[in-house]
Amino acid sequence: MIGPAADYPFVPGRHFNPPPASPADFVAMLDKVGLQYGVVVQVSVHGTDNRLLVKALQDYPDRLCGVAVIDPEITDREVAVLKDAGVRGIRILDIVGGGVGLQNLEVLADRCAEIGWHVQVATRGETYPAIIDRLLRLRASFIIDHMGWCAAANGADSPEFQAVLHIVRNSNCYVKLSGGFRLSAQAYPFRDVVPFAEALIDAAPDRMVWGSDWPHVGLYDAAAVPDAGEILDGLASYATDVEQQHKILVSNPARFYGVPATS
Repeated sequence: MIGPAADYPFVPGRHFNPPPASPADFVAMLDKVGLQYGVVVQVSVHGTDNRLLVKALQDYPDRLCGVAVIDPEITDREVAVLKDAGVRGIRILDIVGGGVGLQNLEVLADRCAEIGWHVQVATRGETYPAIIDRLLRLRASFIIDHMGWCAAANGADSPEFQAVLHIVRNSNCYVKLSGGFRLSAQAYPFRDVVPFAEALIDAAPDRMVWGSDWPHVGLYDAAAVPDAGEILDGLASYATDVEQQHKILVSNPARFYGVPATS
């Protein structure tokens, strides 16, 4: 969710100035592509101001759950507000300005472990070889964003993607099969990303979840902004089995995030 800057100020040090994207817009996208539930992830430009995220969860309690961005000094009362609204985890972001980075990974993961939240790790592929041990020691569950954010041009045999696979094979982490358009060196349908998705599914078919990455922040060329429906259709290019598609779209995310208004 991205609010009007007048009501939800953008943080200093951000990398882009995105247009508004309201809770109603997000739900309309879900309806358009035929999805019942969604996970709202706090955007970097709002930093640790989770007010709009909370509003989205309160406006659509039967449709949405959320992932917040929190400061290590967050109070128990603030955590309770987020949890009551439907927040299920936090985001660690080391890619663009505005996030809370890897330097806070362990302390925030310990906090998450105490309250049953997970950690969403968003960092570039080249970072993973250096943080394997840190991730494998985390007390909280975690999910790797955007298939590890490894550039497709480097190939699936690259050290960075092999580090991601090592983490997946040696932990119970989940992975978001998302952001292919950010990793690809090609136009839609981003065929060069398919080997990455196939390798991840082969490594842990019960721990893969799909993501739209809507509203595709940071892309301002209309021709470069992908269509959420086309991205969803693209799932069939690397998960051809209907049973596996059901796992990625339904049973795996329900297990990891819980179902809104029931968990």
